[in-house]
Amino acid sequence: MSSPKRRIESDVMKLLMSDYEVTLVNGSMQEFYVRFKGPDETPFQNGIWKVHVELPDQYPYKSPSIGFMNRIFHPNIDELSGSVCLDVINQTWSPMFDMINIFEVFLPQLLRYPNPTDPLNGEAAALLMREPKAYESKVKDYVQKYASRDAAEDESADSSDDEAMSSVGSYASDDEPAGQMEV
Repeated sequence: MSSPKRRIESDVMKLLMSDYEVTLVNGSMQEFYVRFKGPDETPFQNGIWKVHVELPDQYPYKSPSIGFMNRIFHPNIDELSGSVCLDVINQTWSPMFDMINIFEVFLPQLLRYPNPTDPLNGEAAALLMREPKAYESKVKDYVQKYASRDAAEDESADSSDDEAMSSVGSYASDDEPAGQMEV
């Protein structure tokens, strides 16, 4: 077994054994979904997002692809595609980082400290710079609409097929969760 393959298995196993709920896609350790909770004491608190992760064959030498599946209002996250603009993932990735770093450090820091000067979502960036209270209010509205437990339960009853606009509710699938996250 090659070193990158061992590293992929090691990193995914760490996630599976952590408190995160991880769902593998077709049993592959290179594509999976992770339930991610918004950090406490932020407008994202109490939000639960389904984050899609793809690990390239060259991982950990090449960075993973990370995207939010349910909508989030943040200057550095594209609202519709869920793409994340984060230097540590996109430009300065190092093999010293692992998947746990992404979910315990990098994404919480991104939500805590948005960078409106390098936006993927211009509306969120402008609102944050001009009207921080209005920005915080809109973030909380999005959390309630798209990332709350109630929204997740409502959506799982509907079970939408629209992957581009999927929400936490589409988490219910044929794939069984491999780990449980305390909610």
